[in-house]
Amino acid sequence: MTTWPPVSVVMPILNEERHLAAAVRHVLAQEYPGELEVVLAVGPSKDRTREVADGLAAADPRVKVVDNPTGRTPAALNAAIGASSHGIVARIDGHAMMPSDYLRVAVETLEQTGADNVGGIMAAEGETDWEKAVAAAMTSKVGVGNARFHTGGAGGPADTVYLGVFRRSALDRVEGYDEAFLRAQDWEMNHRIRATGGVVWFQPRMRVSYRPRPSVATLARQYFHYGRWRRVVARQHKGTINLRYLAPPAAVLAIAAGLLAGAVFWPALLVPAAYIAAILAASVPLGRGLTLKGGLCVPVALATMHMAWGTGFLTSPPGLGADSRTARASDAGAR
Repeated sequence: MTTWPPVSVVMPILNEERHLAAAVRHVLAQEYPGELEVVLAVGPSKDRTREVADGLAAADPRVKVVDNPTGRTPAALNAAIGASSHGIVARIDGHAMMPSDYLRVAVETLEQTGADNVGGIMAAEGETDWEKAVAAAMTSKVGVGNARFHTGGAGGPADTVYLGVFRRSALDRVEGYDEAFLRAQDWEMNHRIRATGGVVWFQPRMRVSYRPRPSVATLARQYFHYGRWRRVVARQHKGTINLRYLAPPAAVLAIAAGLLAGAVFWPALLVPAAYIAAILAASVPLGRGLTLKGGLCVPVALATMHMAWGTGFLTSPPGLGADSRTARASDAGAR
């Protein structure tokens, strides 16, 4: 391209004192020939995040700070988008470290494909043995199915992508993020972009490093809420569910039934035993290259992800997400 369009980078920020300055430096150091601005939507943090953000804005006129009183991610994104200026909008997290060509590749892909949103790979990378085991699980098909933004693959149209670099016209068309979705807001908005004729494009050259949750408990909470909110998307947008999403809740139900029935009919215990055997077998190739401790953590990570996601999906309350835009529109239509 002879003229590179200006890009607004929007970042939802909460309790990011440790990583924020480095994340913003990565944005401002992008090898991008066009104009850049960074909009930080800062929530009510428990650390020095606001002080760090204000310092970054004072040091560089390309950085601006807006308030996000609720602290919720979709509200932060909408606030940052509303305060941004340019026709291309890139969503980046406050602890994400973009490669130096990330925005250049994104804008090239937007121009070449005509897509409304392009995004790439959530490249999970751990530091501790546990985090490395979770990263192995999160980048495998046995862990997360065939989601290309986790496992990689060929570029092309996709249901959703990690983070995203958008045309502002698409964000305006769908009226931004639905602030009722505390989780799964990316998937839900990408669905609306596609439903209104837009294209979401997976570009494997766009890789963003991601640090997995540091413990079993925090990983379980993360995937429990993923499952809960993915059920909300399925309820509100009919036809968006598939076998990939049904596998974890089916496994939870089968294992629970096998354990209960096993109390009176021991062969039923073969069901949970088969699941354990399958997870152990799948963990062997995933654990290659890890320490012994890391390898032993892989089946724990896989089982935690499956069971937490499935339990969240099965226990998702019918009223969850009832204040979303789609739910309100459905209620209005029913009246």
